Amino acid sequence: MATNLEVAIIDDDESIRTATSGLVRSLGWAARTYSSAQAFLAAAGHASATCIISDIQMPAMSGLELLRLLRAQGSEIPVIFITAFCTEAIRREALRAGAVAFLCKPVNGAEIQHCLEIVASGSPAGPR
Repeated sequence: MATNLEVAIIDDDESIRTATSGLVRSLGWAARTYSSAQAFLAAAGHASATCIISDIQMPAMSGLELLRLLRAQGSEIPVIFITAFCTEAIRREALRAGAVAFLCKPVNGAEIQHCLEIVASGSPAGPR
């Protein structure tokens, strides 16, 4: 995988950010981490991200609110949600809002790798 592909990892839990960024880098992607949706939006280079991996439940602005804001601004960046709040209602809401995948914690590396391969291929992911 080419390193010009960059994943923005957004989670309010530092240990999740660290583990996910390590996995993403081991798969050959560049990774930037953000502790909140607001930190991501405020970052000068956030527009360079190829993909977002985000938690759903975060203080101030949820992952779903971030996704809706990005879509309202015309951004089509692929968003993969990884969350401990795995209800069918939240999953449906996330996919309806445009997420390419909805994964439940704990998630294994193969699931993330599969989602990133779909993003890199440019193929429509279809709901997961």
